[in-house]
Amino acid sequence: MSAKRDEDDIEASSAPLMEHLIELRSRLMWAIGGFFVAFLVCFFFAKQLFNLLVIPFKWAVHWAGLANEQVELIYTAPQEFFFTQIKLAMFGGLVIAFPLIAAQIYKFVAPGLYKTERAAFLPFLVASPILFLMGGALVYFFFTPMVMWFFLSMQQVGPGQEVQISLLPRVSEYLSLIMTLIFSFGLVFQLPVVTTLMARVGLLTSQGLKDKRKWAIVIAFVVAAVLTPPDPVSQIGLAVPTILLYEVSIWCARMVERKREEEKLAAEKDESDSASSAAT
Repeated sequence: MSAKRDEDDIEASSAPLMEHLIELRSRLMWAIGGFFVAFLVCFFFAKQLFNLLVIPFKWAVHWAGLANEQVELIYTAPQEFFFTQIKLAMFGGLVIAFPLIAAQIYKFVAPGLYKTERAAFLPFLVASPILFLMGGALVYFFFTPMVMWFFLSMQQVGPGQEVQISLLPRVSEYLSLIMTLIFSFGLVFQLPVVTTLMARVGLLTSQGLKDKRKWAIVIAFVVAAVLTPPDPVSQIGLAVPTILLYEVSIWCARMVERKREEEKLAAEKDESDSASSAAT
């Protein structure tokens, strides 16, 4: 009976191809418009946003015992800082507009889903940006200062040094570093969402994830080596959260399987009760 109602829901929401194309155009316009507005706002405040991203560098300077040193970044081409601001505005605009973009995607695909599938998909749509922000916060408050402290420790400064070697990052390279870290951690923090969705559709099982734990650890370090700067601090800092999130994914898959089993037992009980009522 429930399957029949779901089929009726999809049939009621079906539309001709032209209506689908018009709907797609409308959703794209909303998504692109939202991104463009967010881009303009971020570009207007690009310098303030960049100064905000430099704060972890200031923390690293303080950790390195260089509190009296002035934090300085440079650009070596006349247009470099301008294009850096454009890149920052695009990144910030995408982050700010992501809830709107995700909502438009959901509204476009929702009519083609069963009612139960829509109810199951919506929590993941909410959890995904929250997990991405958690990964970005970890990068901003802990990981970036730690990485910059590691790089600052390689300096040769002071009166006792024959050669003075100081870290003067370029604005474009510093932005690329922190954007790469935020993007990498944001993707890694989507692991529980992806594995839970795959577990719901039966592509993964908690036991299968357990059996592949050793391979997952190796892959975590390989991915960390590819996505992060070539230093051990960055690689370990990304690999360890990835492994922890993998364990969270196993737990999420187990919860999905347990809930599916409970629903199956409840359905069997309802069928048995219905059969008993019919017999009497």
